[in-house]
Amino acid sequence: MSFFSNFQSDKCPGTISGNPLNGMCEKVCIQAQKIFDACIKQIQLENYSLTLSNLSPANPTYPLTFISARSLASSATISNLNIERLADKPGCARVQATVTIPVEVLYTDANGVEGSATASISVNEDVLLYVPQPSIMPYTATAECSAVCAEGTFNADGTFTVSACVTVILKIAIEVEILVPSYGYCAIPPAQDYSQEVCAGFFELPLYPQGKSCSKQ
Repeated sequence: MSFFSNFQSDKCPGTISGNPLNGMCEKVCIQAQKIFDACIKQIQLENYSLTLSNLSPANPTYPLTFISARSLASSATISNLNIERLADKPGCARVQATVTIPVEVLYTDANGVEGSATASISVNEDVLLYVPQPSIMPYTATAECSAVCAEGTFNADGTFTVSACVTVILKIAIEVEILVPSYGYCAIPPAQDYSQEVCAGFFELPLYPQGKSCSKQ
């Protein structure tokens, strides 16, 4: 069982049917990250140089042949952050930052041995976002990312030159305590073990083939 596998309970997530006030029992204070504003940017980088580190196995035989590269995690590192509030647009600010995305690079060396290394892709953001006014609890700028490189060429200096497709989501957020309506605690269903019914199709066959009657034409 799971929340969405034939588990019938009014204490589990899912589509609301009927009056949404039915079953509501309390107001709950939860700690959460409130997103005040966010934006997405998708760009294609050409001739981007990846500097390799943490090669595994160590000391491969050069030259290397590029296989692929992909982001290691959904979170990125923000540096050189500069937030400039705009007098003509209350609440809005110009947000400038460098977003660095960790990536894993896969390759084969001159002997055909597969290996991997880490590298990073950095992109500069210069966007307009809503930024809340100063408060005791400070806001933070965070970034989520995804990057993939399908093509790459090895260089004599040990780097790869790649074409990269990059998605960056920049957010302005604060950790807050927020009051929300609640239906009480969730009912957690028992786990349903996965089993592959390899004989199901076979067991459903009739014991004997269906007979055909002969008739004169």
